[in-house]
Amino acid sequence: MAHTPVNHPARPIFRAIGGLVGLYFVVFGALGVIASAGNDFFAQDETKVLGQGANMGFSLLSVLIGVVILAGVAIGRNLDVLINQWMAYTLMVIGLAALAFLQTDANVLNFSIMTVIVVLTLSLVLLVVGMYGKVGTDDEHEAWQKARLVL
Repeated sequence: MAHTPVNHPARPIFRAIGGLVGLYFVVFGALGVIASAGNDFFAQDETKVLGQGANMGFSLLSVLIGVVILAGVAIGRNLDVLINQWMAYTLMVIGLAALAFLQTDANVLNFSIMTVIVVLTLSLVLLVVGMYGKVGTDDEHEAWQKARLVL
């Protein structure tokens, strides 16, 4: 039995939201690369992009994350669901680890509290997008509907 909805009517909207999250990471990363040009790769300074702390390392990581999300959205075929869910989990781990090391020398990605909030919020958005974006056969959709109505 499927635990997530199959063929949700709002699937195109969720897919578009996933694309916007990926686009945000690409834009943030590109602006971060421009803003942190000339600094150390893992500089812990006052560099801010869109109100968030950034350095070259986190900026390049953001571009990579955004490109992976956008590739999943472009390919579709439930690969976007898998990518969105795993990226959500990865971003949650990164955000929580950054929160733990925020005021220490271990803050190698130069996170600020605003960066943590944005990363954790976007990870939750990606998780929801991944949960409601699954495509299946009509039989799978009918089985999910019957299981949902029984509960």
